[in-house]
Amino acid sequence: MVVGDIATGTDVLVIGAGPGGYVAAIRAGQLDLDVTLVEKDAYGGTCLNHGCIPSKALITATGVAHEAGNAEGMGIHADPAIDMGGMMEWKEGVVSQLTGGVEKLCKANGVNLVEGRAEFDGENRARVAHGGDGQGSESIEFEHAIVATGSRPIEIPGFEFDGEHVLSSRDALSLESVPDSLVIVGAGYIGMELAGVFAKLGTDVTVVEMLEEALTGYADDLAKPVVDTMEDLGVEIRLGEAASGWEETGNGMSVTTETEDGEETSYACEKALVAVGRQPVTDTLNLEAIGLEPDEGGFLATDDRARTDLEHVFAVGDVAGEPMLAHKGMKEGQVAAEVIAGEPSALDYQAVPAAVFTEPEIGTVGMTETEAEEAGFEPAVGQMPFRASGRALTTGHTDGFVRVVADAESGFVLGGQIVGPEASELIAEVGLAIELGATLEDVAATIHTHPTLSEAVHEAAENALGHAIHTLNR
Repeated sequence: MVVGDIATGTDVLVIGAGPGGYVAAIRAGQLDLDVTLVEKDAYGGTCLNHGCIPSKALITATGVAHEAGNAEGMGIHADPAIDMGGMMEWKEGVVSQLTGGVEKLCKANGVNLVEGRAEFDGENRARVAHGGDGQGSESIEFEHAIVATGSRPIEIPGFEFDGEHVLSSRDALSLESVPDSLVIVGAGYIGMELAGVFAKLGTDVTVVEMLEEALTGYADDLAKPVVDTMEDLGVEIRLGEAASGWEETGNGMSVTTETEDGEETSYACEKALVAVGRQPVTDTLNLEAIGLEPDEGGFLATDDRARTDLEHVFAVGDVAGEPMLAHKGMKEGQVAAEVIAGEPSALDYQAVPAAVFTEPEIGTVGMTETEAEEAGFEPAVGQMPFRASGRALTTGHTDGFVRVVADAESGFVLGGQIVGPEASELIAEVGLAIELGATLEDVAATIHTHPTLSEAVHEAAENALGHAIHTLNR
């Protein structure tokens, strides 16, 4: 213990108050464990403060403005003016309400909240530095620890974040004015989501991607409607070009890219946003003191109970490996707390959904047709295009489809892929079907409300069974 430290003790020390950490802390409190939750920045972590929630708030706000300004076909003629300050104030209000709610829920469940940066200082001890000069520190003795320190944006050589010219996604979500032009490095889901936001704000957006495709990891027929919409919004997408450097110019900056053949291209812009992925934050924890070693990617290996190589130390969320999704971290946090409390809890990853909040949205869960074949199934596949959906027609958004993948022999639903309106919501029905062991017949026999977008899931199941009513059967 450092001289001057305050010494405390706890049953469960949770490091990091993001979705994995605060869920673990609250669940542990519900199970009558003495819990201490340490957070160095803000309750809710990256998700609530600098990622999922603020980005979706801006996606919604810019979408409203874009819809209003492009609804002549519905007989609506409007020319919306965007007040960037007002939009950011509204976004911050959403974030504040949610983060305040997390803090209240933690306190209501008996969680002891500590502000500061924690690092291990022994097998069952951590030290928390409370911040600036004179803020002091404390040592916390613990029986169990849950590491939930999340992730940070990846920098690339020559493009270190400065918040002025080279932005991280966090910087981009807090801009006080709309840039005239923006180069986005990376055509993954973060880059494509923010490309849509800024294009709808009126920014001249160019996306450069070193790979030969956008939205890598998603099937071509899922990515294409998104790419088409981006191009309709005026976004220039340059594939096969790696960002190699930048320099200031008289009125902004110039970003240079290079192809595999060595061909260079320069793009003039006001700012550049680097969105090439995220890396786990495990390098601040002094893991050597506790005998844990992350893998080459910085992740901590865990078993199906979120436990690391050490019996009394758990890891949840982004630090525990892919996929880096908040809902996956929440489940891991819940399981870790229950295992510590002696509950028979374990992780089951058969139905982890993923969503991309572009226009149109993408939602996926479980197996694709190819993955089902590789797993030894004979897949039965049904599809429903949104252009045949009455509800989709009334929203003016008919791009995309719902696809359901099942085992032809048993009928069990194995997976689903959706691109189109509300895909992030609709995919939950397919995920529930997988989790419950439902068959195509179960989904087809379920009466769905008319007219709704969810009818497309029902119709896709009917299509896989060969008796779809509103579409031609495969």
